Amino acid sequence: MWPLIRLLPQKTNFTYVKFAGLMAFLSITAVLATFASIATGGFRANPVAMYQEAQGTPLQKAQFILSHGFNLGIDFQGGTLLEIEAPRPLDLQQLREGVGSLNLGDVQVQGFSDPNRAMVRFQAPQGRNPEQVLNQVRAELSSLAAGVRFTRTEEVGAKVSGELFLSGLAALGLAILLMLIYIWFRFEWQFGLGAVLGLFHDVILTLGIFSFFRIEFTLTIIAALLTIIGYGINDTVVVFDRIRENLRKYKRMPLSDIIDLSLNETLSRTIITGVTALMALVGLYFFGGESLSGFAIAMIFGIVTGTYSSLYVAAPAILIWGVKRGEGDPARGAGREAADASV
Repeated sequence: MWPLIRLLPQKTNFTYVKFAGLMAFLSITAVLATFASIATGGFRANPVAMYQEAQGTPLQKAQFILSHGFNLGIDFQGGTLLEIEAPRPLDLQQLREGVGSLNLGDVQVQGFSDPNRAMVRFQAPQGRNPEQVLNQVRAELSSLAAGVRFTRTEEVGAKVSGELFLSGLAALGLAILLMLIYIWFRFEWQFGLGAVLGLFHDVILTLGIFSFFRIEFTLTIIAALLTIIGYGINDTVVVFDRIRENLRKYKRMPLSDIIDLSLNETLSRTIITGVTALMALVGLYFFGGESLSGFAIAMIFGIVTGTYSSLYVAAPAILIWGVKRGEGDPARGAGREAADASV
């Protein structure tokens, strides 16, 4: 129906494995740069000075440096929570802009199923009296919503928020571990290691974007990272399934050629899935508001890196330790063939 679709090739013959070494070097460099960014607070601080400034055990000092590697939002730094109720439906955007005009840094306004209720979270900037800031916020909310009542006021300490940050990172690690176990049972342990390398690559580089550019890191970003893990493993499973089929079908073909063939056969599916998701996420970034911009940024970058890792990290990594061709001998490297196999 669309004439220009004919310009796209029906079959591709890209040689992915040929450039696997170069891509591996670039990926390792990017991962190391991410660790350096996290250790230096986005290349803005001296890690040795931060380590000396931190107190407690070496583990607690490492946690201190890790927490300063990101621009943590109110979810991970603590703050004040207010629940409000009004006789009329509340305009959340108006409340967000009104409280934000007080120069309080991170401000979050969330609604409930009841349009007359909302939750406001904010941080008192350093050097300002928290009690005075709380009174200013209450006065601003009262001026924006007539008859507003404050049903709950709660302080969230930095210690609890720091533990929440570490718990979020632990959730990411657990998700990657569970994916390794799934791929191990679904295929073989060699495929599982390749998938974990790809997921580790995607998550670390996405964290690097937030560390280097100091984009606010909130619980929403943890949700985005978990979504990226799910998306990346879904794409990788499709590629691995095609590799396994071709290993059984072409028993004399070198492993590197099978990987190239499988990646080319699944390329159209990979592109269509990725582009479709990116279209939705770009719209979410521009029209989803400030509260969803970080989520959209993480997802957009994560899908791009997830597509890249499926092509140049997870699949080519199988060449390092090889795989078995069904019940035959293990195939390793670019030119090893099963001696007793037949086409």
